[in-house]
Amino acid sequence: MNTRIRSAAVLSALAMGLAVPAAALADDVATVPIAGTRLDISAEGEVTRAPDIATLSAGVVTQAATAASAMADNAKTMAATVAALKRAGVADKDIRTASLSLQPQYRYADNQPAVVTGYQASNQLTVTFRDIKQAGPILDTLVAQGVNQISGPDFALEHPDAAMDEARIAAMRKARAKADLYARASGMTVKRIVAINEGGGYSPQPPRPVFMMARAAPKVAESDLQPGEEKIGVTVNVTFELQ
Repeated sequence: MNTRIRSAAVLSALAMGLAVPAAALADDVATVPIAGTRLDISAEGEVTRAPDIATLSAGVVTQAATAASAMADNAKTMAATVAALKRAGVADKDIRTASLSLQPQYRYADNQPAVVTGYQASNQLTVTFRDIKQAGPILDTLVAQGVNQISGPDFALEHPDAAMDEARIAAMRKARAKADLYARASGMTVKRIVAINEGGGYSPQPPRPVFMMARAAPKVAESDLQPGEEKIGVTVNVTFELQ
């Protein structure tokens, strides 16, 4: 395919909203003949949405004199934890083992070899809550079952595509408005869009640090999670031709 035909194909694909490889864009922006003035614009579009899922880490750490006892105690507590999650309506697909470890515990003294004093077993679950309002009360129930490590939450949108499209439209409108402004200031008009390249995209907020570390207790303070809003944004880089 020669340069002129390839350039026409890229522009046609962009006009129809089809995906074009980044390499093709980079190559064809340089080779598409521009009779007028080239203008490169970068614009951001952003929308906000209330998150609809929350992901947290819930773990059980146990210690015992022997490795077998530490693992057995841990397994018993974790089984009760998983059962409590399922009773609360959390689906199997939303409960995942994130890590399982067993480590010896040592006592150190000056000029003496380390002595093993026991073993620590840790089992961490990643739990996705699709009803955020129920996440806090469920976590309180888990602590009562023996969960003693909780970290998160990571709030997110389960299906961000529609919000992403709104952000794309907003970004393109900003890019076109900027192009019109530069054109008017220069005594010219926008003739056409030569190329469009998208950057950025939706990334859920990173998980918060550990917010609860507690031993099982008869009475646990009620937890209340505040999801706030998620920001969904994209950046577009648009090449215009002015005349």
